[in-house]
Amino acid sequence: MRASILRPFVSRPAVRIPTRPVPCRSYAVQAPGAPTLQVFNRHTKYLQKERAAQNTEESRKVDYIKDEVAIRLSERLLDIKRHFPKVLDLGANACQLARALTRPNPDPDPNAPTSPPLSKRLSHLTAAESSQTLLHRDASLPFNKEIEITRDVIHDEEYIPYEAESFDAVMSSLSLHWINDLPSVLAQVNNVLKPDGPFIAAMFGGDSLFELRTSLQLADLDRRGGVSQHVSPLADVRDVGGLLTKAGFKLLTVDVDDIVVDYPTTFALMADLQAMGEGNAVLGREMSGLSRDILLANEAIYRELHGNEDGTLPATFRMIYMIGWKDAPNQAKPLKRGTGEMNIKDILEGQGKGGGSIKSE
Repeated sequence: MRASILRPFVSRPAVRIPTRPVPCRSYAVQAPGAPTLQVFNRHTKYLQKERAAQNTEESRKVDYIKDEVAIRLSERLLDIKRHFPKVLDLGANACQLARALTRPNPDPDPNAPTSPPLSKRLSHLTAAESSQTLLHRDASLPFNKEIEITRDVIHDEEYIPYEAESFDAVMSSLSLHWINDLPSVLAQVNNVLKPDGPFIAAMFGGDSLFELRTSLQLADLDRRGGVSQHVSPLADVRDVGGLLTKAGFKLLTVDVDDIVVDYPTTFALMADLQAMGEGNAVLGREMSGLSRDILLANEAIYRELHGNEDGTLPATFRMIYMIGWKDAPNQAKPLKRGTGEMNIKDILEGQGKGGGSIKSE
């Protein structure tokens, strides 16, 4: 048996381990609600509107698109046989919609001695706009005496500062295309509407300015070997119906209209866009602007691809018009699928033969 060997205990010197602060980890946490994709710089857009409205005469000269769209949008009221005590104009710009409502009635009644303007369909119009200079630009013009209007300067069109069920109708003309969180704004519009109230709006969308977009991309690619975002992205008409439905609107109507304007040069087109306050406001855009080389290349490419025979250059503005109604218990409901008693194919074929007629029994 092997004897165990005992070793004397020798104390070891204490080792001092330096303590270091333990770094605290931090994590990114998603805010409550659906994530919001920031596409546009809202402050930049505010500055563009303010700067454009300061030159009053030049700003009025380039109102041809906003004036025309406001007229076409106001005519949607002809199909609604109802009086609206309180109406909100969201993103009113320079109150082009109010001016359009005071024009002579576009569809006068032949059986009546006089037909009042569409402004008589409402009692009071609230024009809400973030740019104070633009909102009050035309406050001294005669049309203000023909309609009861209140101008409200709001912080941002993305946040509607009104109580629930405050308005009998909400209208918006050429403002929604600069909204970052369009689903949220549509839900807020639905909230401020009274039951069975309509939301009537128009916005740039789809292939607006596709000629300028393609020519700038080709000019960028040719001169710099890459592509930059010079024209703001726009919503597609196929998405608008889904957004309105998600916001709670019923009985939807969505249609598209193109307005083509001929310009002498691309420089005139871009100068008018800037004077309208419709310049590029995309986050991360190039702050230095377009170089002379790219501008000249863009002019040549635009003229070659899209130019008219008379030497002018067409620019297409695609408008998306939408109407949605807030739900109400007494609102008309669409019939269930499959309950129809007549085949649309038979109706169309009958009309094509020249002998088709539809009669209600």
